[in-house]
Amino acid sequence: MTTPTRTRSLRARLLAFITDATGRLTAAWSILTTAQERLLASLSRIRPGRGATSSMRTAIAAFQRSLGMFDAAVAAFAERWASVDLPIVYREGAFAMLERAGRPTSRWTWTTRHQQAITSLTAQYYVDLMGRIREALRRARAFLRAAQEAARGSAFDADQLRRDHPLGTVIYANDARHPVHAWARAALSWQTVSTANAGGARTALDDMGAQFLEVNDSPDCGWTSHDDPDRANLSVRTIADALAHPLSHANCVREFLPRLDLTGRTDIESGARL
Repeated sequence: MTTPTRTRSLRARLLAFITDATGRLTAAWSILTTAQERLLASLSRIRPGRGATSSMRTAIAAFQRSLGMFDAAVAAFAERWASVDLPIVYREGAFAMLERAGRPTSRWTWTTRHQQAITSLTAQYYVDLMGRIREALRRARAFLRAAQEAARGSAFDADQLRRDHPLGTVIYANDARHPVHAWARAALSWQTVSTANAGGARTALDDMGAQFLEVNDSPDCGWTSHDDPDRANLSVRTIADALAHPLSHANCVREFLPRLDLTGRTDIESGARL
């Protein structure tokens, strides 16, 4: 069973990891929002007459260069996140599980099964992040086309273009728009804690031979979703169930504790409280 100190220590490390990554991704995204403001300011100053076409081309070229810089910066973040950062998080989760069971961390290694597990996770999360990046680029190009068309007209309205093309937001599946910082923190929190819990659960199974884990969660948190009536906290779950539901919602605080005392038991159902 874990001690409160170790639990807080892991949470603090993960929180620091999430905060740093959110800052890096938000900083990379600011290249795009800054470019948008610069283009709007440049186009707002253009007046009909000699030099207008040249000024517009210069402003557009500057935006396109910034778009390339944004693409490179966020892609570099996603690549580092998948290849370096998340494997560290996985190992943090593995070490925490071993410490909770009183086992030495020095014997833990990247076995084939651990490598397969982290490869599967990082591939999925890399695709998710790159999908958001491609969508941001698509929206940025749509904004550029709209800005060019508006600049050729008689009434250029920068505020309307900002409202129609808020590049500092991410659009969710339900069409809700969230500030980039809020989206980044939620997405990276999900990926971080899910990866740490997966590392812990896989280590409990492969390195300790555990069959069951005890869930440490918020008292009102459901197992598969926050509102699931099957409450997660203090319940005992199989390793397979733990790997299937490392979290139930964004900003979930779920952690798994080893229940080595239950190894070999065949009379326990996943979800029981013992």
